[in-house]
Amino acid sequence: MAPPHVIRSCSLLLLGFLTGCATAAPIPGQVAMRSDGTPEPEACPEEALKTMRILGLEVSDGATMEFDVNQTDTGPVYLREGPIESELNNSLGPLHPATLLYGRIWTGGNQIVIRYYEAKPPDRERLPLCAVARSSKGQLRKMKDSKPGMATMEFSGAAVYIVDGFR
Repeated sequence: MAPPHVIRSCSLLLLGFLTGCATAAPIPGQVAMRSDGTPEPEACPEEALKTMRILGLEVSDGATMEFDVNQTDTGPVYLREGPIESELNNSLGPLHPATLLYGRIWTGGNQIVIRYYEAKPPDRERLPLCAVARSSKGQLRKMKDSKPGMATMEFSGAAVYIVDGFR
């Protein structure tokens, strides 16, 4: 049998771990899904709302971006369902071009859905935010040859907009 001080230490460690798990924020991208494979609405975390207020980012502030930093200025672009790393082409408030955007892409519907949860400016640490990819005239619509779990896109980028919740 282990000495009492080892058992106590392990118990405290386990308790701390379980407490951390119980109070941890939801993992971005783990949201309920609709029957068509698109995500259900999701609240913007309070920390992201606070950060956006401090940065002076307001709902509907927008910029252009490249979907995938590994496929800039190409076409068609092949996007896989799951995590995505995009890049700003121009400034989004205080976030300068070359800021990386981290989020999740869903490819289950007729068009892709991309939600961004973090930004990484070239000169700063990652910042929480809430933003979505948008485009007019059906430009987020997948091309007909898209395979399941993947989206083939005609263009390499779109617009990105700040939101206060994902709808």
